[in-house]
Amino acid sequence: MFSQGQMLFAGFFVVVFIIAMIYAYRKDAKLHKLFYQGNFKILIGFALFIVLLFVIKIFFKR
Repeated sequence: MFSQGQMLFAGFFVVVFIIAMIYAYRKDAKLHKLFYQGNFKILIGFALFIVLLFVIKIFFKR
C-alpha cells in the first residue's frame, strides 16, 4: 500500500512535528497562563452545549 520511503517519511514527519509542538508549547506556557485563565470554563460550557444538542435531538426524535 505504501512504499518504505513513504512510511519512513511519515514516521520522521510525526516525530519532528511532535517535538516542534512540545517546543512551541513550552515556549509559550507563561503567556498561556497569563492570557487564557478562564478557558477551562469555556471548554466545559461548550461540551455541555454539545450534550444539550444531542439530548434535544434524541427528545424530538421520539
